[in-house]
Amino acid sequence: MKRTTKLTLLALTLAALNTAAFADERGDEIMKQVADFKKPSFSQSQVIMTLEDKNGNKEDRQIIEYGKESGGKTYVVMDFKGPASVKDTRFLQATNKNGPDDKFIYLPALKSVRRVNSSEGSKSFMGSDATYDDLTTRDLSEDEHQYLRDESVTVESGVSYDCHVIKEIPLNKKSSQYNYRMVWVDKKTMYPVHTEMYDKNDKLVKVLEVLRIEKKDGYDMPMENKLKNVQTGHSTSLKILKVAVDKPLPDRVFTQSFLSTGK
Repeated sequence: MKRTTKLTLLALTLAALNTAAFADERGDEIMKQVADFKKPSFSQSQVIMTLEDKNGNKEDRQIIEYGKESGGKTYVVMDFKGPASVKDTRFLQATNKNGPDDKFIYLPALKSVRRVNSSEGSKSFMGSDATYDDLTTRDLSEDEHQYLRDESVTVESGVSYDCHVIKEIPLNKKSSQYNYRMVWVDKKTMYPVHTEMYDKNDKLVKVLEVLRIEKKDGYDMPMENKLKNVQTGHSTSLKILKVAVDKPLPDRVFTQSFLSTGK
């Protein structure tokens, strides 16, 4: 591994230097296990998205989400069923091994599908606290992964997880809207259950928590999570009401044509 750790104390022993180097390697290995998290070949979920402002006002959105793992690529389609203000809006994301994800959105008012450009990465996705870039899984090679410590974390639902704590720092600062992220990885499932995102001024801006994980047909499924913008007080929650896994879905579901028609 071609990474070095900057050390400020002069009287470090060789053993201390070796330990620091191992810590960086450990961070990379932990995040590799996160990237290898076991996912179903197909999934279909009934989801409730709840938007909540700082005054406690809420808006629920009903979504059907489709997922597929094929040829090393991940496909996700979100089909908004309600309320009327977002009904029939559909979104498709497909990962690419050597390049940015492909993202497309169908807006019924425009009656057309358009590509979401990389320049729109910092824009809110459907009025939620997630930006388009937040939806993207970053390649391991894009970040430095510093293992810091092991500790338990208790999320808003009261669930406690025994975790590895990793600091993720973008190697190219322009590639991320965040200066760094702090990630708590659950040792049992190797899933990130608490993530803190820090802006370009090193101020905490968002916290993402997995409130509940359940075993579904052999898969550890995050059934409920919450993303909160601590600077605005606004939050977005996602709760899976029903999920079916490994039941094949037609290829047409993961196309721009499906975005236009819902068929």
